[in-house]
Amino acid sequence: MIDRSFELKGDGRKGVLLIHGLTGAPSEMRPLARRLNRAGFDVSVPQLAGHGVDEATLLKTTWRDWLDSMRAGYQRLAKEVDEVYVAGICVGGALGLALCAETPEIRGAAAYSMTFEYDGWNMPQFAVAAPLIQFVAHLPLVRRLSWKETYPYGLKDLRLRELASREPDTLIEGSIDRLPIGALYEMYRLARHVERLGPEILTPTLIVHAREDDMAHLRNAERLRDALGGPVRLEILEDSYHMIHVDKERSRVGDMTAAFFGATAPAAASAKARVDA
Repeated sequence: MIDRSFELKGDGRKGVLLIHGLTGAPSEMRPLARRLNRAGFDVSVPQLAGHGVDEATLLKTTWRDWLDSMRAGYQRLAKEVDEVYVAGICVGGALGLALCAETPEIRGAAAYSMTFEYDGWNMPQFAVAAPLIQFVAHLPLVRRLSWKETYPYGLKDLRLRELASREPDTLIEGSIDRLPIGALYEMYRLARHVERLGPEILTPTLIVHAREDDMAHLRNAERLRDALGGPVRLEILEDSYHMIHVDKERSRVGDMTAAFFGATAPAAASAKARVDA
């Protein structure tokens, strides 16, 4: 297994733990990491347990193993900075909030494209119905069934779609090109864990979601907003699909996140002014 985790050093005051998505890899967070780093943040991007190899390796892990990865990442980052923030895409966002539930010291969170259900306009029926098969999801033959992501790959940006259409990890180095039912089931278990704990999660949270998300309908973001007990800000994007951290509005996502986390760099301060206007 290749560990593709990486870090970008800032001024040591504020640090962001960035969390990639299910079957994804740390490399998908690099554009966002660079933008946050330019705004003055230390940035740490760990690799989730079971990721970076293949479906079989992923299926050996559960959402609790993924959360363990983030606990370890948080502990490392917390030793290097004064304040820690968390941000993640889809499963990564849910993991960040699960970490906030048990670590109230975290100063803020951002959840991108939160997914309680794969109910977007481009999702196959079995993905939408996955929660209904939870009683048999532990059976080997069911767990190993998998779904290959299809065009447009969560991307409204045509150039990025073409990259994603080539070799599986052309766009995201180290990603797994199929999503097994067993891992999908773990994603649902994690999301429901976050929802149950929602009233206890008091961490200020930025939720960012695309109106045209092809994988997770906007109602997922609204459901998360309604579940959380702390202050929440919901931002809706009009020119992206699911992969908002790399899609056409990735710069705006980075600027909103930096502003929400109280960036100290001048460029981020001007971004905050644009967001608040």
